[in-house]
Amino acid sequence: MKRNHYFIAVPLTAEAKQAIARFSSNAAPSLPFRTWVHEEDYHITLAFLGDVPPKKMAPLCEAMAATAARCAPFPLVLAGLGTFGERTAPRIFWQGVEMEERLHALRRDVYEACMKLGFSLDRRPFAPHITIARKWQGAEPFHPDRLRSLAAAKAVFSVPEIVLYRTNMERTPKYEAIAVFPLLGAPMNGRK
Repeated sequence: MKRNHYFIAVPLTAEAKQAIARFSSNAAPSLPFRTWVHEEDYHITLAFLGDVPPKKMAPLCEAMAATAARCAPFPLVLAGLGTFGERTAPRIFWQGVEMEERLHALRRDVYEACMKLGFSLDRRPFAPHITIARKWQGAEPFHPDRLRSLAAAKAVFSVPEIVLYRTNMERTPKYEAIAVFPLLGAPMNGRK
Protein backbone atom coordinates (compact mmCIF):
# COMPACT_ATOMS: atom_id res chain seq x y z
CA MET A 1 0.00 0.00 0.00
CA LYS A 2 1.36 3.40 -1.00
CA ARG A 3 1.70 5.88 1.84
CA ASN A 4 1.47 9.63 1.61
CA HIS A 5 4.01 11.86 3.28
CA TYR A 6 2.96 15.08 4.98
CA PHE A 7 4.77 18.17 6.20
CA ILE A 8 4.04 21.56 7.76
CA ALA A 9 5.52 24.51 5.87
CA VAL A 10 5.55 28.22 5.24
CA PRO A 11 4.15 28.86 1.77
CA LEU A 12 5.69 31.49 -0.50
CA THR A 13 3.76 34.28 -2.19
CA ALA A 14 3.37 34.26 -5.97
CA GLU A 15 5.90 37.10 -6.22
CA ALA A 16 8.55 35.22 -4.21
CA LYS A 17 7.95 32.05 -6.24
CA GLN A 18 8.27 33.98 -9.50
CA ALA A 19 11.53 35.60 -8.35
CA ILE A 20 13.03 32.18 -7.54
CA ALA A 21 11.69 30.67 -10.78
CA ARG A 22 13.35 33.46 -12.81
CA PHE A 23 16.63 32.85 -10.97
CA SER A 24 16.32 29.08 -11.54
CA SER A 25 15.71 29.38 -15.27
CA ASN A 26 18.79 31.63 -15.58
CA ALA A 27 20.98 29.39 -13.38
CA ALA A 28 19.93 25.97 -14.71
CA PRO A 29 22.09 26.02 -17.87
CA SER A 30 25.28 26.48 -15.83
CA LEU A 31 24.31 24.24 -12.90
CA PRO A 32 23.58 20.67 -14.01
CA PHE A 33 21.34 19.42 -11.23
CA ARG A 34 19.16 16.44 -12.15
CA THR A 35 15.86 18.08 -11.24
CA TRP A 36 14.71 21.65 -10.70
CA VAL A 37 11.77 22.11 -8.34
CA HIS A 38 8.48 23.24 -9.85
CA GLU A 39 7.64 26.85 -8.98
CA GLU A 40 4.43 25.83 -7.20
CA ASP A 41 6.37 23.50 -4.88
CA TYR A 42 8.59 26.20 -3.29
CA HIS A 43 8.14 26.36 0.50
CA ILE A 44 10.06 26.44 3.80
CA THR A 45 9.59 23.20 5.73
CA LEU A 46 8.89 23.59 9.45
CA ALA A 47 8.30 19.89 10.26
CA PHE A 48 8.43 16.79 8.05
CA LEU A 49 5.89 14.33 9.44
CA GLY A 50 6.12 11.34 7.12
CA ASP A 51 3.02 9.18 7.11
CA VAL A 52 0.10 10.55 9.15
CA PRO A 53 -2.39 7.89 10.30
CA PRO A 54 -6.00 9.01 9.75
CA LYS A 55 -6.67 9.03 13.52
CA LYS A 56 -3.89 11.63 13.98
CA MET A 57 -5.11 14.01 11.27
CA ALA A 58 -7.77 15.82 13.34
CA PRO A 59 -5.52 16.29 16.41
CA LEU A 60 -2.71 17.47 14.11
CA CYS A 61 -4.95 20.06 12.46
CA GLU A 62 -6.25 21.25 15.84
CA ALA A 63 -2.69 21.62 17.17
CA MET A 64 -1.50 23.50 14.06
CA ALA A 65 -4.52 25.84 14.15
CA ALA A 66 -3.81 26.64 17.82
CA THR A 67 -0.08 27.10 17.16
CA ALA A 68 -0.67 29.38 14.17
CA ALA A 69 -3.27 31.43 16.06
CA ARG A 70 -0.63 32.43 18.64
CA CYS A 71 1.75 33.81 15.99
CA ALA A 72 1.37 37.13 14.16
CA PRO A 73 2.09 37.43 10.44
CA PHE A 74 5.64 38.55 9.68
CA PRO A 75 7.81 39.31 6.64
CA LEU A 76 10.66 37.24 5.22
CA VAL A 77 13.41 38.36 2.86
CA LEU A 78 14.94 36.02 0.28
CA ALA A 79 18.72 36.01 0.66
CA GLY A 80 21.66 33.77 -0.16
CA LEU A 81 22.25 30.46 -1.88
CA GLY A 82 23.69 27.21 -0.60
CA THR A 83 23.82 23.45 -0.84
CA PHE A 84 23.31 20.45 1.41
CA GLY A 85 25.06 17.13 1.05
CA GLU A 86 28.47 16.19 -0.23
CA ARG A 87 30.58 19.25 -1.03
CA THR A 88 31.52 18.08 -4.55
CA ALA A 89 28.16 16.48 -5.40
CA PRO A 90 25.41 18.22 -3.40
CA ARG A 91 21.99 16.63 -3.17
CA ILE A 92 20.15 19.92 -2.53
CA PHE A 93 20.63 23.42 -3.98
CA TRP A 94 18.69 26.03 -2.01
CA GLN A 95 17.68 29.68 -1.75
CA GLY A 96 17.85 31.08 1.77
CA VAL A 97 16.08 33.76 3.75
CA GLU A 98 17.45 36.43 6.07
CA MET A 99 17.49 35.58 9.76
CA GLU A 100 14.04 36.22 11.25
CA GLU A 101 13.50 35.30 14.89
CA ARG A 102 9.73 34.99 14.40
CA LEU A 103 10.27 32.23 11.81
CA HIS A 104 12.49 30.32 14.25
CA ALA A 105 9.95 30.78 17.06
CA LEU A 106 7.13 29.55 14.80
CA ARG A 107 9.18 26.52 13.78
CA ARG A 108 9.95 25.76 17.45
CA ASP A 109 6.24 25.92 18.34
CA VAL A 110 5.20 23.75 15.37
CA TYR A 111 7.95 21.25 16.18
CA GLU A 112 6.98 21.01 19.85
CA ALA A 113 3.27 20.59 19.03
CA CYS A 114 4.09 17.77 16.58
CA MET A 115 6.38 16.05 19.10
CA LYS A 116 3.57 16.13 21.70
CA LEU A 117 1.38 14.28 19.18
CA GLY A 118 3.99 11.53 18.93
CA PHE A 119 5.58 12.39 15.57
CA SER A 120 9.22 11.41 15.12
CA LEU A 121 10.90 14.51 13.70
CA ASP A 122 14.30 15.43 12.29
CA ARG A 123 16.55 16.58 15.13
CA ARG A 124 19.03 18.59 13.04
CA PRO A 125 19.14 22.33 13.73
CA PHE A 126 16.60 24.36 11.77
CA ALA A 127 18.14 25.80 8.60
CA PRO A 128 15.31 27.65 6.81
CA HIS A 129 15.63 27.27 3.05
CA ILE A 130 13.69 26.78 -0.16
CA THR A 131 14.85 23.76 -2.17
CA ILE A 132 15.24 24.79 -5.81
CA ALA A 133 17.17 21.86 -7.33
CA ARG A 134 18.25 18.32 -6.46
CA LYS A 135 21.16 15.96 -7.19
CA TRP A 136 24.26 17.36 -8.84
CA GLN A 137 24.87 15.67 -12.20
CA GLY A 138 27.85 17.66 -13.46
CA ALA A 139 30.68 16.00 -15.36
CA GLU A 140 33.04 17.83 -13.00
CA PRO A 141 32.73 18.08 -9.22
CA PHE A 142 30.62 20.90 -7.87
CA HIS A 143 32.60 23.74 -6.31
CA PRO A 144 30.97 26.32 -3.98
CA ASP A 145 32.67 29.13 -5.92
CA ARG A 146 30.05 28.53 -8.63
CA LEU A 147 27.50 30.18 -6.33
CA ARG A 148 29.52 33.35 -5.79
CA SER A 149 28.94 34.48 -9.36
CA LEU A 150 25.17 34.04 -9.09
CA ALA A 151 22.79 36.73 -7.89
CA ALA A 152 20.21 35.01 -5.66
CA ALA A 153 16.55 35.81 -6.11
CA LYS A 154 15.44 38.87 -4.17
CA ALA A 155 11.99 39.47 -2.74
CA VAL A 156 10.28 40.42 0.49
CA PHE A 157 7.16 38.43 1.24
CA SER A 158 4.61 38.12 4.00
CA VAL A 159 3.97 34.98 6.04
CA PRO A 160 0.25 35.06 6.92
CA GLU A 161 -0.23 31.29 7.37
CA ILE A 162 1.29 27.84 7.63
CA VAL A 163 0.13 24.90 5.54
CA LEU A 164 -0.18 21.13 5.94
CA TYR A 165 0.99 19.62 2.64
CA ARG A 166 0.70 16.10 1.23
CA THR A 167 3.33 14.79 -1.17
CA ASN A 168 2.07 13.26 -4.43
CA MET A 169 5.19 11.81 -6.05
CA GLU A 170 3.43 10.95 -9.28
CA ARG A 171 2.31 14.54 -9.96
CA THR A 172 3.89 17.85 -10.90
CA PRO A 173 3.62 20.03 -8.91
CA LYS A 174 3.86 17.36 -6.25
CA TYR A 175 2.85 19.15 -3.05
CA GLU A 176 -0.85 19.49 -2.31
CA ALA A 177 -2.21 21.82 0.39
CA ILE A 178 -4.45 19.81 2.71
CA ALA A 179 -5.15 22.46 5.36
CA VAL A 180 -4.25 26.13 5.86
CA PHE A 181 -3.74 27.65 9.33
CA PRO A 182 -3.82 31.48 9.50
CA LEU A 183 -1.38 33.33 11.75
CA LEU A 184 -3.74 35.30 13.98
CA GLY A 185 -1.59 36.64 16.82
CA ALA A 186 -1.20 40.35 17.52
CA PRO A 187 1.90 42.00 16.06
CA MET A 188 4.73 42.50 18.56
CA ASN A 189 5.95 46.03 19.25
CA GLY A 190 3.86 47.41 16.42
CA ARG A 191 5.59 45.15 13.88
CA LYS A 192 3.54 43.17 11.40
